[in-house]
Amino acid sequence: MKKHAWGGDYLFLLTNLMQKDFKIRYRNMSLGVFWSLLNPLVTMGVLTFVFTKIFPSSQRAYPVFVLCGLTPFNFFSLAWGSGTQAIVESTAFVKRVAIPREIIPIASVLSNCLHLVIQIALLLFVTLIYNNPVNKNWLWLPVIWGFFIVFVTGLVMITSAINVFVRDVRYLVESFNAVLFWLVPVMYPFSFIPKQYHEIYELNPVAAMVMALRNILMENSAPGGHILRNMALVSSVTFMAGYTIFRSVKRSFYDYL
Repeated sequence: MKKHAWGGDYLFLLTNLMQKDFKIRYRNMSLGVFWSLLNPLVTMGVLTFVFTKIFPSSQRAYPVFVLCGLTPFNFFSLAWGSGTQAIVESTAFVKRVAIPREIIPIASVLSNCLHLVIQIALLLFVTLIYNNPVNKNWLWLPVIWGFFIVFVTGLVMITSAINVFVRDVRYLVESFNAVLFWLVPVMYPFSFIPKQYHEIYELNPVAAMVMALRNILMENSAPGGHILRNMALVSSVTFMAGYTIFRSVKRSFYDYL
């Protein structure tokens, strides 16, 4: 892969693939991009009602609390699910255009970052409404989101490559996302988790991301050093593994598409 190409043709292609994915998702939808706001708002409203009126919780600023869980989980589940299908859904492109195949899953993840920006804006807006002011610890937000996006990109490269050969992978991803919603502290605080499971939760980048967001936006403190260390380690290892696996099998895509 030529380095100069990333500054020109490949970067242009990556940008256009991101725009295409974004436009296709909202094609023929009357509300368009507003769905990126409506979905988390509705879920936040329902969970807030249930856990403040039906099962009263002592958790303060519950809408902020639950959005700190929903925002990373929604991005993860959507990006992983759509990214797993990226190569299979781009069969004609893969067969006819001589480009680095890695661009396709990377573009799929980055296109979901456009939705993520909208939901992060919603999260920060609700945070300010509940009197959690901007402070120096907000500077950690780009860092933890960077780790998280790198992790998701590596994971997508792994599953999108395997999905070419075993088409059941997409259904496994969907099932895993459904289970993960309950294993990530979206609706409940980390303090509810038994101590023997703390290390497992902290190694899960999705759960670690939720905890880091709550540290920054609700407690006005920096994320714990162990959380940052785990996120950096798991993200780096996952991305390197994904890139290596993808490159080792991509020459065989043509025979299975």
